[in-house]
Amino acid sequence: MQQWIKEVARGKRGSRDLTYAETRKAARLIIEGKATDAQIAAYFVSQRLKTESADELLAFIHTFQERTEKLDLQESVSEKLIDFAGPYTGRNSFAATIPSSILLAANNMPSFLHGTDSLPPKYGVSLREILEELGIETDHGNESLSRIVGSSKIGFAKTDRFCSPLVMLRSIREEVGVRTLMNTVEKLLDLSSAHSLMMGAFHRTAIIKIAPVFKGLPFKRVYIVQGVEGSEDLPVYRNSFIYTIKDGILDSFIVNPDDYGLFEELPGKDKLTSEEQAGIINALLSGERSGNLRYYYKQLLFNTGVRYYLFEAAPTILEGINIAKEQLQTQKGLQQLQRWKQNSKSIPTNS
Repeated sequence: MQQWIKEVARGKRGSRDLTYAETRKAARLIIEGKATDAQIAAYFVSQRLKTESADELLAFIHTFQERTEKLDLQESVSEKLIDFAGPYTGRNSFAATIPSSILLAANNMPSFLHGTDSLPPKYGVSLREILEELGIETDHGNESLSRIVGSSKIGFAKTDRFCSPLVMLRSIREEVGVRTLMNTVEKLLDLSSAHSLMMGAFHRTAIIKIAPVFKGLPFKRVYIVQGVEGSEDLPVYRNSFIYTIKDGILDSFIVNPDDYGLFEELPGKDKLTSEEQAGIINALLSGERSGNLRYYYKQLLFNTGVRYYLFEAAPTILEGINIAKEQLQTQKGLQQLQRWKQNSKSIPTNS
């Protein structure tokens, strides 16, 4: 392991990007337990300072995918399924991706969420915590989760249950306390073999840097958005870029919530607890929208409308927004949440 640390830790002028093959060797040493905790920490921090290349990221993704258990889904489900790859560091702002995914599932568009208990550097509220507050059982194994996704058209995976090396690395990442390449790797393990992916990034530079990675991954449609906290959730207080990757071609466009009458100033609250998140989601899915729910209502409409458009369930964003409005008015999302909740609790988690 020392030889690879030396290459990436020589300082600004002396360090170099490892090749794909070299990085595969380093990743295997880590994943097979042949690197010490100190060596792993040194490698991760050195890569962070150097900034990892697309080939280095891809090599780690492929290596960890080899140790990742995939869901046993029918191809007809995986073909439609959308993988929403949110940050595993957790959220302080509203996780609109949860109710948005529920609305999509209610419209027969299978949606897949995943994550772990929150990680550094942010230690925000995890999707798992929010879903548990909503009454969703989140610790399912392969067989049971596959059944839930097949019947409910939506599911959540506790990723480290499907990729055990993530458990081994958690304590090291917690002690290091900074973002590492694993923050990207864990989001792209593709547990569900989904054909479509949506993920977020903090800024355009990061999006452009990660785009070449998808040439080595099997996703047929990829959307990377300039979302809140690096998530796949678009805000409604500013414009956002959306990057599309199809057939290896990178393109982009800007979406403006004001074009659809959905602009709203950001609420003043700094951090929402899991209980507050669940309360907002239940209220929105029940058809409420006034008062302090205004921002979250508009954000949910905007994100769902954009997703309906991107994934070809609506010819325009506006028509996608109108579909979401109707779903909220008729409580179709709430009914979908109840189905998911019932299925998640009726199927044993250890299967």
